[in-house]
Amino acid sequence: MAGNIALKSGSAPVPRSTAIAELSPIRWILTSIALVFLGLMLVIPLIAVYTKALEGGIALYFKAVLETDALAAIQLTLLTVAIAVPLNTIFGLAAAWAIAKFEFKGKNFLITLIDLPFAISPVIAGLVFVFLFGRPGIFGAWVEAHGIKIVFSTPGIILATVFVTFPFVARELIPLMHSQGTAEEEAALTLGANGWKTFWHVTIPNVKWALLYGVILTSARAVGEFGAVSVVSGHIRGYTNTLPLHVEILYNEYQFVAAFAVASLMTLMAIFTLVVKNFVEWKVQQETKRPTTDAR
Repeated sequence: MAGNIALKSGSAPVPRSTAIAELSPIRWILTSIALVFLGLMLVIPLIAVYTKALEGGIALYFKAVLETDALAAIQLTLLTVAIAVPLNTIFGLAAAWAIAKFEFKGKNFLITLIDLPFAISPVIAGLVFVFLFGRPGIFGAWVEAHGIKIVFSTPGIILATVFVTFPFVARELIPLMHSQGTAEEEAALTLGANGWKTFWHVTIPNVKWALLYGVILTSARAVGEFGAVSVVSGHIRGYTNTLPLHVEILYNEYQFVAAFAVASLMTLMAIFTLVVKNFVEWKVQQETKRPTTDAR
């Protein structure tokens, strides 16, 4: 499909050639296909979730989401997000800094390791933690002897969530930091700034929106993670069930209205995430346009 041709920096804009422009019927057909697909796969299911959730009335809806086990699932989900997201933010920032600003042996191997959670199933990730910290696992006897419980407990859920979400911040920052180079940091160091001031006053402002975007993606994935958490949680109601697991249990028990009511909370979180994501993208576009406007 034809599209815009990338221009070299400083060259004059090239008028869009009619020879490579899409015909109007093709644009309408492609747009219609996209809208119909989005309607079938996103809009109609979203409407169905809220319709089913409110089928029994608003009182039954609030009873389902304020029930003791549902509140415990909400609390555990928020706790997992509150721990996993800051850890991944620190790791992603450090990894992106090292990869984009320095040359060292094993750099490509480190990038491959960062992408690993994208390549393997979350269920396998959960099984790995069971193999490591479960009773018959490699470290199982040691953690049990020290009174530490990881598998079928909150620490296991947090570890599994951290594992499946750690590429998001790093993957947002690495291309941006790499494209920015090291010129501004070198200039700051030349002018007498120490490493911390350079990092805080030069590096962070340059990547702040990409960093926030990565945090948003990490939070969204942490809330909705199912596979890895399902393996290590043990499905203990009111204790190790996150929101996705609680929805599954309610649905398997034929409590459909309650299941969709709790699921609607997750869709609200997803919608909030999309709103924040779009705001961040808009701010990034404004930041990108500003140097061009200021230069005039």
